[in-house]
Amino acid sequence: MRLRNIPGSREVIAENKWCVQEPEATKGRWQELFGNTHPIHIEIGMGKGRFLMELARQNPKINYVGIEKYSSVLLRALQKMEEAPLDNLRFIRMDAETITEVFDRDEVSRIYLNFSDPWPKDRHAKRRLTSKEFFARYDRILARDGQVEFKTDNAALFDFSLEQAELAGWRVTACTRDLHRDETMNQGNIMTEYEERFSALGNPICKLIAVR
Repeated sequence: MRLRNIPGSREVIAENKWCVQEPEATKGRWQELFGNTHPIHIEIGMGKGRFLMELARQNPKINYVGIEKYSSVLLRALQKMEEAPLDNLRFIRMDAETITEVFDRDEVSRIYLNFSDPWPKDRHAKRRLTSKEFFARYDRILARDGQVEFKTDNAALFDFSLEQAELAGWRVTACTRDLHRDETMNQGNIMTEYEERFSALGNPICKLIAVR
C-alpha cells in the first residue's frame, strides 16, 4: 500500500496535538504558539520527518514547523512524535502554495527544501518549490537575514533552481554538486531518508543556500 493512500490518515491528523489544525489563524503568532521568542525554521515537503526531528533534537532553542501535503506521509511523522515528543516541533498538512497565508512577513528565519518533487513537465514548472514564483513567496515570509537551503539528487532540477534564484533576485552564497565530498558544506549535514537512499546508490547530492 502506498503511503499516500492509508485510509483514515486525515482523521488521525485532525485529532493529533502535534499538528496545527488551523494554521492560518496562527499567522503572525507562531512564537505565541511555541510559548517563546526563538527563531522559526520550516521544512516544506518534510516527508516522514526524519530530517526535521533530528534538527529539533539538536537545537532546542529553535522552533521548527514541518509542512507536508500528503496525509499518509505526515501520519508517519506523527507516529514518530508520539514515540519521542519534541516541544519545539509542530506539523501542518497543507499545500505550500498557500504558505503566505500561514506565516507573516519576517516570521521565518530559515526554509529547508529537501528532495522536492521535480515536476518534470515544463507546464508544471511553477509548482517546483524552487521556481521564481515560490522564491517570491519565500521573500514575503523570511526575515531579512533569512535563507533558503535546498538539497536534491536531480541535476536538472538543481540547474533550474540556480537559474530561478537569480531570476527572482536572490543570491546563491554556497553551492555544491557533490555535498558528501564537500567538507565545508557537509559539516553538520543531516541526511533525509531520500538522501540516504540516493547516496547508497552512488548518486551525488547537490545543495545550494540562497539569500536576498
